[in-house]
Amino acid sequence: MRRKQPVSVEPGSPTEIKTRIPVWLYPSTLEVMDRAAETAGCKSRSEYLEKAALFYAGYVSGQDATAYLPPALASVLRGTVQDTENRICRLLFKLAVELDMVMNVLAAGMEISDDALRSLRGRCVQNVKKTSGSITLDKAVEYQRGGA
Repeated sequence: MRRKQPVSVEPGSPTEIKTRIPVWLYPSTLEVMDRAAETAGCKSRSEYLEKAALFYAGYVSGQDATAYLPPALASVLRGTVQDTENRICRLLFKLAVELDMVMNVLAAGMEISDDALRSLRGRCVQNVKKTSGSITLDKAVEYQRGGA
């Protein structure tokens, strides 16, 4: 591709010089572009094409997807994720409190040897890994009664 003479230096730019290139577009595309350029507040077709090219290059590379979402949508998504995170944290805290209460009640009511406790912990860790945390009281009772 042949470079033409520099047209202008962007004010405030360290020395970046714009280069003129030929662009061939259909008349219908130009109409759409002109309407969109006006809406976007671009002063020229050139400014619009430059913004569009940078936007599309970023979109294709996928570096910052939030830059291509409308700000209101990005804000709503961030808020929804934050609310969900807060709700899950509160529920996990409540669950941990209840579990601590259950463990203390059980520990007070029964005597279990350190070896049996270590063995039970190892079996429980393996069971949670194997079932991806999907443990039910029914399965635990079945195991304690001698089932598989």
